[in-house]
Amino acid sequence: QVQLVEFGGGSVQAGDSLRLSCKLSGRTFSDYAMAWFRQAPGKEREFVAAITSNPSTTDYADSGKGRFTISRGNAKNIIHLQINNMIPEDTAVYYCAAFWDGSQWVAPAFRIWGQGTQVIVSS
Repeated sequence: QVQLVEFGGGSVQAGDSLRLSCKLSGRTFSDYAMAWFRQAPGKEREFVAAITSNPSTTDYADSGKGRFTISRGNAKNIIHLQINNMIPEDTAVYYCAAFWDGSQWVAPAFRIWGQGTQVIVSS
């Protein structure tokens, strides 16, 4: 059974940094894209960042450029999201997604999702 598990969320102060991680377990593929999305209370789930493999490329939502960094761990089935200089607007549940259909960086294009990890940023 394929599963995604996120970890690393928590409560931080504005200006702090946080690193989220996501591990894909179960059946794996040699080449696939993984991504981070987030959903704030009362808002739709939005794209944050994505990383592909073979070749390895990254892409970011405009709101995260400069503060968010997505990377792949030593094992191809682990990705990280480094968030620097956090602001209260970063408060959301952060979700990891995998098995992209190759279209756009939108939620319906991903088949597998993690359970999410809560991030709260206080001012």
